[in-house]
Amino acid sequence: MEKVTKRAIEKLGIETSLLGFGCMRFPTRDGRIDEARAEKMLDEAIARGVNYIDTAFPYHGGESEPFVGKVLDKYPRDSYYLATKLPCWDVKTPEDAPRIFENQLKRLNKEHIDFYLLHALGRDRFRDMVKLGVIEYCEELKKQGKIKYLGFSFHDSYEAFEEIAGYRDWDFCQIQLNYMDTNEQAGLKGYALTEKLNIPLVIMEPVKGGSLANLPEEVCTGLRAIDPKASNASFALRWVASFPNVRVVLSGMSTEEQTEDNLNTFTNFKPLSEEEKKTIETLAETLRSRVNNGCTGCNYCMPCPAGVDIPHNFRIWNTYGMYGDKNGTRWQWEHGIDQAKKAHSCVECGACEAACPQHLSIRENLKQLQKELDEL
Repeated sequence: MEKVTKRAIEKLGIETSLLGFGCMRFPTRDGRIDEARAEKMLDEAIARGVNYIDTAFPYHGGESEPFVGKVLDKYPRDSYYLATKLPCWDVKTPEDAPRIFENQLKRLNKEHIDFYLLHALGRDRFRDMVKLGVIEYCEELKKQGKIKYLGFSFHDSYEAFEEIAGYRDWDFCQIQLNYMDTNEQAGLKGYALTEKLNIPLVIMEPVKGGSLANLPEEVCTGLRAIDPKASNASFALRWVASFPNVRVVLSGMSTEEQTEDNLNTFTNFKPLSEEEKKTIETLAETLRSRVNNGCTGCNYCMPCPAGVDIPHNFRIWNTYGMYGDKNGTRWQWEHGIDQAKKAHSCVECGACEAACPQHLSIRENLKQLQKELDEL
C-alpha cells in the first residue's frame, strides 16, 4: 500500500505526514458524530500514512476530543502526532488553563499531547493570555513532557500576526491560507515571516471551507485541461502544499470520497508546475471578477444610522457571486448575520453612498441582494 508523502520539520527533528486529518467535520448522524463511518475514515488515513491528527476542545460540540482519543487508543502512542488546542476564550483566570488542560488529557485519555495550540489567537486574546501567564504555564507543560510542541492558531490581521509570531520562539503555528485568501489574515506576508523566523507552518482552510472544491464549472476549464480527472480540491491542496515551509496541510474530511481523494492527492505528492500555478492564478482572477459589486470592506459607510451591517451584507452577496454556493450562502444568510442588520433595514437615507470611496450604488445593491438571497 502506497503511503502519503511526509515532510521533515527539521526544527523539531521529526517527520509529519504532509496531509493532516482535521477532526472538525466528521460525518454526522442525528446531529452527532457518525462514529462508525468516522472511525473507518481515520483508520484508512492512518493505514495510508497520515500521522498528524488535529482536534480541538469545541469541535463537534465537544465530542471530537473524546472520540478521537478513543480511536487512537488502538494505535501505539509513538505512531502518530496528536494536536489539540486550548480554548483561550474560556481562559479568564490563571487557574482556568490548568483546569482545561487536565480535562483535555482525560477526554483524550492520553498522558501527553504532541502539538498544543493556543486556539484562534488575535491581538487582544493573545495579550490576555500573556497577562494571565498562560504562555509560561504552557512552557512549564513542555518541561514536564505533558506537551511536546507549543504553537498557536491565528485569526486576525497581519500586524497582529507579526506581534504574536515575534513574541517567542514558537515550535510551530497554524494559519489560514489558500489561493483565494493570499491577502487575508496572515496571508502570504505572514507566510514569508514564518520563513524568516523559522516557524514551521500548519495550514487550515486550504479549500476555503469547501468553496474551492465546489467551484462553478464554467470557471474550471483550465483545471480540466490540465487533468480532467483531478478534483478541484486536489489543486487547492497542492497549491498550498507547494510552499516549502508548509509542513502539514489540514483537511476536515466529511465523507469517504473526500478522504480517498485527499489520500490520493498526497500519495507521491507533486508540487504545482509553473503551468499549473499560472492556471490557478487565472482561475483566482476569474473568481474575483465575479463579485456582484466592488465593496472592499473599508467600512467608510459605517456606522449605518439604521443599523445595517453594509459590508457584511455585501460580503455574503459577493461570496455567492464568486462561488455560486447556494447551500453555504443560504446558511450564512440565515445564521451568519442578525436579522436587524440585514439589507431590509435600510431606510435609504443615502449617508453611506456619500461616504463610499468606491461610489457604489449601495441603496440599490442592498435591495437587490436582499431579494436574491431571500430566494435561495
